[in-house]
Amino acid sequence: MTTSRQDPPSRAGEHPHPPQVTAADVEEMTQEQLARLAHQLDDVEVIHNQRKFPIPGTRAEKRATRAVATWFLLSALSGLAFLAAFLFWPFEYVPPHEEGYTLYVLYTPVIGATFGFAVLALGIGAIAYVKKFFPDDVSVQQRHDGRSDEVARRTLMAQLAEAGNDTTIARRSLIKRSAGAAAGLFGLGLGIAAIAPFVRNPWKGGADAALWVTPWASPDGETVYLRRDTGKVGEVSLVRPEDLDAGGMETVFPFRESQRGHEEELLRAQRASDTPVMLIRLRPDQPVLVRPGQEGFNYGSYWAFSKVCTHLGCPASLYEQQTHRALCPCHQSQFLITEYARPVFGPATRPLPQLPITVNDEGYFVAVHDFIEPVGPAFWERGARA
Repeated sequence: MTTSRQDPPSRAGEHPHPPQVTAADVEEMTQEQLARLAHQLDDVEVIHNQRKFPIPGTRAEKRATRAVATWFLLSALSGLAFLAAFLFWPFEYVPPHEEGYTLYVLYTPVIGATFGFAVLALGIGAIAYVKKFFPDDVSVQQRHDGRSDEVARRTLMAQLAEAGNDTTIARRSLIKRSAGAAAGLFGLGLGIAAIAPFVRNPWKGGADAALWVTPWASPDGETVYLRRDTGKVGEVSLVRPEDLDAGGMETVFPFRESQRGHEEELLRAQRASDTPVMLIRLRPDQPVLVRPGQEGFNYGSYWAFSKVCTHLGCPASLYEQQTHRALCPCHQSQFLITEYARPVFGPATRPLPQLPITVNDEGYFVAVHDFIEPVGPAFWERGARA
């Protein structure tokens, strides 16, 4: 190997400049020589470097290997448990005192515990490997500015490979396999959790798909009433026009007479994410801009809009009767009720869906039909439908 210096000799007290080498010199060097050259190019002086286990195969080394591998295996098992729980654990709501309620309430703790322990064990295993197998090293490096040249970059890779040799990772198959399993299962679980919300097909089921149809629809023609929540599941309180003062707002839910006496069905109608509706009574002389295609959806000065924010699904039900705006407290989106609940502030970009309502012969508010557009945040292939 030939080296040359283009800089003048260093003065006393100055750090000497690293040698200048050519590409041909680099091609002739061994990995160990390249690693040593990397130190020189970086102005690094290795004062002390000693492996933790100079003699391979000792009992102490095997104990350290098993200790590190144990953490990686625990991480892999926890990642596998997280994956299984995320895919197969029952997560749909079950009322208290019913069969399956305990499994339902344990879903989030199990998901959180398995995911958290997988991360923790993986981190502990990595730290344990560094502490137990990385050599004791003391180095001094001079600081320089600017981008490294091609030789420095190539020698850096050799330096990293040499570091791997110093830590003896190449011959520790147990640690490599356990770490690979832990990282692989954790990454798989994380990937599935990340893409799972995007997998649902909004077109599945055609016109009756869950994202198109809400409990306000009546496939068999049964009347759907507007019902208020009294705090008692079995108590049915229907809404009349005279129940609401001018400027007032009330949250209502769908109700069918076939549901009376069936608390589970009544509770499901209230728990569904797309059922809450704001029933608002404007002043009779209040000018209103009607959205094209939704003429006649209101009943006089009574208007019904979905309570679910079109940004991220929070309850947009803080109604200001002076400004006629419905405020979403999560991200401050505001919807102007007098202009078909269009967004006038915040991150929401679409109006709140309007529920067509009328009053039946008994004097109760009823839904004419379901919303004509999906409720809540946007999704792929979303569009209005008649």
